Amino acid sequence: MRFLLTLILLAAVGWSGYWFIGAEGSQSAFERWIDQRRDDGWVAEYGDLAVRGFPNRFDTTFTDLSLADPETGLAWQAPIFQLLALSYRPNSVIAIWPRAQMIATPQGKYQLSSDDMRASLTLQPNAQLALERTTLTAENLIVTASNPPETASVGALTLAAERNEGSDATYRLGLAADKVKPSAPWLKRVDPRGTLPDTLHALKADLTVTFDKPWNRAAIEVARPQPRRIDLKLAQARWGQLDLQLAGSVDVDEGGQPKGQITVKARNWRDILDLAVTSGAIPEGLGSTLEDALGLMAGLSGNPNTLDIPLDFRNGRMLLGPVPIGPAPVLTIR
Repeated sequence: MRFLLTLILLAAVGWSGYWFIGAEGSQSAFERWIDQRRDDGWVAEYGDLAVRGFPNRFDTTFTDLSLADPETGLAWQAPIFQLLALSYRPNSVIAIWPRAQMIATPQGKYQLSSDDMRASLTLQPNAQLALERTTLTAENLIVTASNPPETASVGALTLAAERNEGSDATYRLGLAADKVKPSAPWLKRVDPRGTLPDTLHALKADLTVTFDKPWNRAAIEVARPQPRRIDLKLAQARWGQLDLQLAGSVDVDEGGQPKGQITVKARNWRDILDLAVTSGAIPEGLGSTLEDALGLMAGLSGNPNTLDIPLDFRNGRMLLGPVPIGPAPVLTIR
């Protein structure tokens, strides 16, 4: 009995020592990371940094956190931010964002508010902390742009990523967004006649992306990984009577130019084309020509209201069926 009590006491003392050493090490590592970002020219500030959760957790809390990378023009501010981990599994982390935060990009500043935004992350247990898998969820997410003032919202958002086994830099990605409500000015520009509901019924995507390097700590500290191949299993948007589905594959060169083919399936495609012209996504002078060509192709398929056609990316241009529709997007991550 005395031996058992001694063993329990030794285990308790040992575990307590492990926790305090681990907590101090975690806090020192975060402080060192912030200092390194400052040395790299970032704005990196916080009000307070504390690690709590004895005896089974390492719960790190930042207050008044502000990060800005002058090279990319990206910045983020949050009054509080938490990273929660079990002390016996420190590479599995839960990140919790505050109800209100700010993100700045070269395109403008955006205020974000949500009822509950959090992410679970599983990282490789090494110095680079490469991402194995993550799932981010947010409820009642509201995004407000400052200039011009516009507000969009999402009732429920889920983003997921998982590294493919056998590859260091290939990830399967998923997106599901419910009750997507674009901003009122955008709706007015795209649908000036008010024929569509103000909320999208569904927005989802399932794709696999191969990057030029893994997503790890260097992705934040040095440069973001860039896509080199995109295999789109399905992307779908339903808005009123409009239904748009995309599937296919493209390769992406070092300049961000895609090359490949995406199959576009669109129900009530004339209305979708009208919206694309109204919003400026397709030049107005091209709209009638494109409608005639696509109408002929849809008629040959047997259903004039449904379009099933390839979208080709080549030589920096996009072709919808045989019709050039403009320059291809540059697929780079800042």
